[in-house]
Amino acid sequence: MAQRCILASGSPRRREILAHLGLEFEVVVSDADERTGETDPARLSEELSVRKGHAVRDLLAAHGEDVAGKLLIASDTTVFCGGEILGKPRDAADARRMLSMLSGRRHEVVSGIWLCRDGLEAVSHAVTSVEFAPLTDSEITSYIASGEPFGKAGAYAIQGLASSFIRGIDGDYFNVVGLPVNRMCDLYRSTFGGELVLRGE
Repeated sequence: MAQRCILASGSPRRREILAHLGLEFEVVVSDADERTGETDPARLSEELSVRKGHAVRDLLAAHGEDVAGKLLIASDTTVFCGGEILGKPRDAADARRMLSMLSGRRHEVVSGIWLCRDGLEAVSHAVTSVEFAPLTDSEITSYIASGEPFGKAGAYAIQGLASSFIRGIDGDYFNVVGLPVNRMCDLYRSTFGGELVLRGE
């Protein structure tokens, strides 16, 4: 029997990934406070994933929603480059700063993943290394003008126009998109037993 899920995120990219996996899910957007003083990207991604998950779990409980047997999924993605955590750009100038920093360099994308079912919860994270080709000023300007950098950690979407910037990747591609699929499935297996994604006969 397929595992029914609740995705604690409004991210269209995470929705697309779960849909491609064939999972049955509903979306409940988290209103968790994401302000934190944490500077380690792995701890940060896990902390924010837990916060988002707890916020949605508490919201559902407050509304008397029956979540028995349902898997709650929360995730948070961070880009780490040159000792700095790059979140979502505030404006075009911030996007330019981030893209200029990533240009011609290797950086890490860290995504936390939190799962909870029937009161049992677990959290982990995945790390993917991404190398950007050198970017010209005109490439950065055009990319910012496309609007794609906004709302994305590190100011880029690997599955979009920024795919042309990628020289190499080491690790889970979907982690960079926003949901560490392999780590999520491993965490499900080790915590709840069985397979999250049914592969058919």
